[in-house]
Amino acid sequence: MINRINQTEHYVRNELKNDFSGHDWYHIHRVRQLALEIGKKENADLYICEMAALLHDIADEKISGSEEAGLLKVRTWLETIGEKKENIETILEIIENMSFKGGTQRKTLSLEGKVVQDADRLDAIGAIGIGRTFAYSGAKGQLMFDPEIPVRDHMTKEEYRNGKSTAVNHFYEKLLKLKDRINTEYARKLAEERHRFMEVFLEQFRLEWDGKK
Repeated sequence: MINRINQTEHYVRNELKNDFSGHDWYHIHRVRQLALEIGKKENADLYICEMAALLHDIADEKISGSEEAGLLKVRTWLETIGEKKENIETILEIIENMSFKGGTQRKTLSLEGKVVQDADRLDAIGAIGIGRTFAYSGAKGQLMFDPEIPVRDHMTKEEYRNGKSTAVNHFYEKLLKLKDRINTEYARKLAEERHRFMEVFLEQFRLEWDGKK
């Protein structure tokens, strides 16, 4: 198991070394650490949590071009390192169903899926989440803020991925919704603090944007 984890870490580092959208290796590292911490408290299978956390963005269509291609890439990697068939299916099911995708979720996640999803969502909020949001918007050529671009709601997956938005709008379209979508008790405590930090940031941003402070 340790050898497969080490091989996978090396593989993911190499795959994401040139990412500048906030989905780089350091994001993966933080999600991995959070997943292990949450998983311990929830008595989850830590090996499954760690492997799913390591590989979750390899399958992301923002990285791979399409969800299908990304999932195939993960499957191929797991088969290459000799992972057990049942573990491959478990890891793929977690990765396929944990993403926000405009607020929709396909099916109920396993305990390990809930743990990894919570870890990924925690890294999308708070101080790190703020930094990642502006990094991603810059990489996508989106404005920091434009009061004439409305906040979108009830989006399809396609609208969420490709519709016009801004960095600040993203907080209202996704990030401020995540606190109430956390699965586990320990992660909810962390989410409360990070959520409040974003609220304070947005309050200050509005004051400065309007030239009031």
